[in-house]
Amino acid sequence: MDIGFIVLAGGKGLRLGQDKASETIGDRSLLERVVSRLASFDSDILIVSASERTFPQLNGYPRLRTVADIYLNKGPLGGVYAGLKASDSFYNFVVACDMPFLNQALLRYMMQISAGFDLVVPRLGELVEPLHAVYSRACLAPIESLLRQGDLILRRLFALVEVRYVEAEEIDRFDPQHLSFFNVNNEADMERAKKLARSEL
Repeated sequence: MDIGFIVLAGGKGLRLGQDKASETIGDRSLLERVVSRLASFDSDILIVSASERTFPQLNGYPRLRTVADIYLNKGPLGGVYAGLKASDSFYNFVVACDMPFLNQALLRYMMQISAGFDLVVPRLGELVEPLHAVYSRACLAPIESLLRQGDLILRRLFALVEVRYVEAEEIDRFDPQHLSFFNVNNEADMERAKKLARSEL
């Protein structure tokens, strides 16, 4: 299946007090950890940021390019829209730049089951993970409609498209600790991420 990757790197990192994408865990930035896990799929990778930025540490990834938000200051919904608009692929796996423990087996499984759906998203009880999800370009029009209405809540999209939920028992087969969805929001998260990274060695 032709599927690209979109990495959202437009957040201001206010709770962490600085730009999250460049925060370092071990010898690599958060963003580089994410990109390195995606690069093994040999697909295009788009990094969406609030403005035209360069990421010199990522020069070794020939299928990577960066794009800027089209609708400024519209949060993750605006980032997903910009990525889908710029992508050459009909299906795109969207992840956040602060998810350093992506599970490649889970990513692959979600990609394999995405045909015929507009959105494939993990669900753990009442919690859904729209920033670890496969979106088709069929989502573009409904997302643009939400943006024009000023409704920036990603979950509003679910009622407008064909959704396939990936349930807990499916996720547990690949990632029983659910580390795929661990993201770095504050200093405590950063310390935990560094500890987890050391345990990988």
